[in-house]
Amino acid sequence: MPQAEPRFCPQCGAAVSERDAEGRPRCASCGFVHYRDPKLAAVALVADAAGRLLYVLRDHEPAMGEWAWPSGFVDAGETVEAAAAREVREETGIKIEVGRLLGVWSRAGDAVVVAAYAARPIGGELAPGPEAREARWFAPDERPPPAFPHDSEILEAWRARPA
Repeated sequence: MPQAEPRFCPQCGAAVSERDAEGRPRCASCGFVHYRDPKLAAVALVADAAGRLLYVLRDHEPAMGEWAWPSGFVDAGETVEAAAAREVREETGIKIEVGRLLGVWSRAGDAVVVAAYAARPIGGELAPGPEAREARWFAPDERPPPAFPHDSEILEAWRARPA
């Protein structure tokens, strides 16, 4: 989702009417440059002892009504690992131990950067949270189709991880 262009400078309140050399909005009055910061999303591929992966049936956009791994945005001041664990707990009721970083994915023109982790369950009771219609374990031969652009690459990184 594209970020809205600022109309007024947050430093001095003047109308923003210029662009810097990189095309970013710049205040002609005080020189403040508006940087469009990316949104960091944490994803956890939680596998149980049988090799099943934890998915949620999303109850919000994007990808509403599709099965996806628990994920969400990292809050300011929160570690990416803590965000991954929080999102899994909020969306599924499962507590996890966050393991190896599987990788970081991004696309030109997309404000979202995805950091994916392997994880394992360490407690909790499976129950969908407010952003999920269902939460469920899927065996390797039942996994649903990818919901997001990088999902196939993330799954490949998970499969290739050291045991």
